[in-house]
Amino acid sequence: MQSFFGLAIPELESKGALHTAREIVQQPDIWHKILEGIIGQSSELQHFLQQACSAADNIILTGAGTSAYIGLSLQGSFFRHTNILTRAVATTDLVAHPQDYFHRNKTPLIISFARSGNSPESCAALELADELSAACYHLVITCNSHGSLARWQSRHPQQRILLPPECNDKSLAMTSSYSGMLFAGTLLTRLHHLPALQRQASRLFTYGKSLLRTYTPVMQQIAAAPFRRAVFLGDGAFFGTATEGQLKLQELTNGKVICKSDSFLGFRHGPKAVIDESTLVIYLFSNSPYVLRYEKDLVLSMKQGNKALMEIGVLPANTHIPELDYLILTNDNQSMLEEDLLCVCNIIPLQLLAFFTALKLGIHPDNPSDNGAITRVVEGVSIYPLKA
Repeated sequence: MQSFFGLAIPELESKGALHTAREIVQQPDIWHKILEGIIGQSSELQHFLQQACSAADNIILTGAGTSAYIGLSLQGSFFRHTNILTRAVATTDLVAHPQDYFHRNKTPLIISFARSGNSPESCAALELADELSAACYHLVITCNSHGSLARWQSRHPQQRILLPPECNDKSLAMTSSYSGMLFAGTLLTRLHHLPALQRQASRLFTYGKSLLRTYTPVMQQIAAAPFRRAVFLGDGAFFGTATEGQLKLQELTNGKVICKSDSFLGFRHGPKAVIDESTLVIYLFSNSPYVLRYEKDLVLSMKQGNKALMEIGVLPANTHIPELDYLILTNDNQSMLEEDLLCVCNIIPLQLLAFFTALKLGIHPDNPSDNGAITRVVEGVSIYPLKA
């Protein structure tokens, strides 16, 4: 009988956990499908991006909730590879304060990420961009070919990337859709170097499967600890991973575990006060020796002040940090995976932590919000005209 995480399908169904379990496990295989799809679409994508990057003076990476966090991981990569100012701005901010981001004399390339594409802000943000910009370019990456965003039409140039239908998670919380859109965005930053990136992508698929195989029992053990708070720390591309990790744990536990994300350096400036004996701290360490020095300093500083219940490091195999309670290795010593791709698979142990913590608390991971406080697609948001 088929099972996930050692749990048979009937048991997962009874726990309201089947969809989430399947969607976590399938991720490495979906990444492979996404790579094939991007390769097949690479000529038209290159043509569109060449045109857009020649005209655009800024890039906005946007989405709502988890989809917005994708931009946090990708903004540095887009800036490095295009030399165009790039910002991660949630659609919720674009809709509420459009004049802060769009201007008649500016030409943005807007890259939108959405699982369903049916959130009220998804199309509204792009309509405001069209209204306030003399010219703009739209690239939509979505998991739902039937969603409003996938069908939306602009008077400006636009391009779509439709991910495999398995990416359109059935669970309330995003797992496959998050890592799938993040991987697609990473591939976009270097379309001209896809052959070289393919070798890195093969390692990514291997590491993803290794994380699932090796660390499922570890994360189950950590989830059993009596924590009520969790802090996720990451820098650069990993700040997006940390932000998504904290949301995943808070979503899947229906707010029973209160979570926070920050950068390593930023955490010293006040937020460190949240630490107490019921707090789990998860560090997402950098591949960069330069950045790692700052991150190790923060770990050492944790000896001062309140002690956390447990400190966990997600780190490359060539990094040694003996002060931590658990080490989750995401590379091997022979084949280093670059950070832009490493943040794609680093979300897996955080998803496992959220999944097993929900089960420990008797909460259904597929639909943890039993009172309807949060829904798979946000409801009840009114969109108002800019000029009343």
